[in-house]
Amino acid sequence: MMGVAHLRIRWHGHACFEIAGSSIVVTDPHDGKSIGIRPPKVVGDVVLVSHDHFDHNCSRVVAGSDTSVIGDAVMTVEKGVRIEGIEGAHDEQDGAKRGKIVLFRFELDGVSFCHLGDLGHILDEEQTSRLGGTDFLFVPVGDVFTIGPEAAMRVMEQLGPRIAVPMHYRTPGLSLSIRPVGDFLELVDDSRVSKVGNEVEFSSDDLPESGTDVWVFSE
Repeated sequence: MMGVAHLRIRWHGHACFEIAGSSIVVTDPHDGKSIGIRPPKVVGDVVLVSHDHFDHNCSRVVAGSDTSVIGDAVMTVEKGVRIEGIEGAHDEQDGAKRGKIVLFRFELDGVSFCHLGDLGHILDEEQTSRLGGTDFLFVPVGDVFTIGPEAAMRVMEQLGPRIAVPMHYRTPGLSLSIRPVGDFLELVDDSRVSKVGNEVEFSSDDLPESGTDVWVFSE
């Protein structure tokens, strides 16, 4: 019988998260200076890059000599992390405006995660089927370059995660003109929201049995 998993999530700003357990997974690293915030300070075992835009693709910042960098819609196991990449789009015109992206579903120590990168549309039936039922959903909420608060709520309904983590919103110093997380939180039941700071440690037993809680990170 599998034991209780103990993991840690740290936010490095924008869409960059460090998920640490038996391996360290880093999502969508940026270099910091290009968008006006601090660069990530971590070396990942696995780096997931949703698309080749400057605020998401700076794998050199977090890659070590033995790091696996994944930026394609593939199914693979790297450093003990089971990864599935699924094609999505950066806009509502199937990528005609801003290109395609990769939506990642991955499993680390028995806990499942979904990172939606710069998702620009509501999910279709196949995407919903392949991405649904994860423990954690990292979802953009800042509008302009991605879906906004209302569409993020719809995507949460489509996928039904146990924990939703908003990302890609306006923070102090950020040079991108996108909406603040407060616009998204106005749509969420306050009783389901936890402000977890920059870093949170948790076990799989800490996750809700039903419904979706929202964990809000701050720098």
